[in-house]
Amino acid sequence: MVTKPQRAERRTDALSKERIVEAAIGILDADGENALTFRALAARLVTGSGAIYWHVADKNDLLAAAADTVIARVMAEVVGDTEPQEAIRGIAVGVFDAIDARPWVGTQLAREPWQAAMLRIWEGIGGQLGALGVAEDARFNSSSALVSSILGLAAQYAAVMQLAPRERDRSAFLETIASRWAQCDPVQYPFVHQIAQQLPEHDDREQFLAGIEILLAGIETLY
Repeated sequence: MVTKPQRAERRTDALSKERIVEAAIGILDADGENALTFRALAARLVTGSGAIYWHVADKNDLLAAAADTVIARVMAEVVGDTEPQEAIRGIAVGVFDAIDARPWVGTQLAREPWQAAMLRIWEGIGGQLGALGVAEDARFNSSSALVSSILGLAAQYAAVMQLAPRERDRSAFLETIASRWAQCDPVQYPFVHQIAQQLPEHDDREQFLAGIEILLAGIETLY
């Protein structure tokens, strides 16, 4: 009896942009941005690159969509009857934790201020400032200060991850900075010399939240 050769196993569920983005997030989380190629994505989805290009224009489009998906989930958690200040804290710490868990998100946020993920952050914080009672003509400056703090975090993480992409390297990286700062002239750079001792053991999250509290206190006092 002659048997027909079996066909290679193919993906049976419909391909969509959502599935493509989720697969991209999986690759980014596991192996970083350099590992995200359309060939790797096609292999994971058991499809051809052409089918993926039908849904996303290029890698930049894919990275933007992946970051937007992550930030959209952060924003979705800040809902309900939360007080405006608590909501702003929730957005800030949510973005921090997202970048901490997925440094590629920080790299992406630092690239384009007009991307959808950034629009979500601006809208979320600006809306909560309105609910807080900040006057409309002061809302832009206030939201800009808060968003700039978040963007500063994104840029910092992006830079650190380029120099120290693994956790153990990051600790060594901070030790190197602290060592160099400690060698600065204590007369010319007394403050830098002082904080060099705190740098290796400081808590990034705690420091970030302290900055948000300073900004919120200033906004409440001024506006």
